[in-house]
Amino acid sequence: MSKPPSHRGAAPEDNELFEPRHWPAMRAALSDLIWLLERGYSSTSALELVGNHYELTRRQRLAVSRCAATTAQVSSRLQSRMSPEQLRGQNLWVDGFNVLMAIEVALSGGVLLLGCDGCYRDVAGVHGRYRRVTETLPALELIGRTLAECGVRECRWYLDSPVSNSGRLKTILRQIAGRNGWNWEVELVFSPDKILAESKEIVATADSAILDRCQRWVNLAGLVLQRQPTPARVVELRCGQAGGDARLV
Repeated sequence: MSKPPSHRGAAPEDNELFEPRHWPAMRAALSDLIWLLERGYSSTSALELVGNHYELTRRQRLAVSRCAATTAQVSSRLQSRMSPEQLRGQNLWVDGFNVLMAIEVALSGGVLLLGCDGCYRDVAGVHGRYRRVTETLPALELIGRTLAECGVRECRWYLDSPVSNSGRLKTILRQIAGRNGWNWEVELVFSPDKILAESKEIVATADSAILDRCQRWVNLAGLVLQRQPTPARVVELRCGQAGGDARLV
């Protein structure tokens, strides 16, 4: 049996699928997808329509869908987004796998998508199982240093308990927080999305479903990547009015 990969990098086909020569078609597909969504089309049927029209592969369609947000969604998300300065002295609730995996992908040189709302998203996915990789500890160190620099008072990580190895990641988080004197708590819950969406605390996530429901949020992955250059392959598909003024942080 071959040794499993030790990095959270790109899938083998990503080097070709996300070459800049494919960006114009994906940007056009994104523009059309948003147009359809704003006119009441379901996300599934709209994505199938534009994906077929522009002959996009499954992963290219996934990328387009993860970047998409209507003008109203972008406006609402920008209004509820907190700046780095507003984090000082505040509690922060973190969508653990969502934030960590984006930074792991960035450090491994994988593909990161810059969406219409200015958030970074990956095309990796947990798929029910999380595996520690070479980039896990460096990613947590970067996140921790960023939170410390922003003056966050307490950080509470939420991990999906059904995901395999979430308990091991909880132990790693506690150990790294203890070594650095960071005030972190870690909770394993069945559905972090519901808790984070209804939280009155500031939330760190790039999950669209949470962003559209939570009261306050911060672009934590964007803050980390702004402070630390990485070999990530950033695919920027933002287009038109929907994403024109969405800044990283």
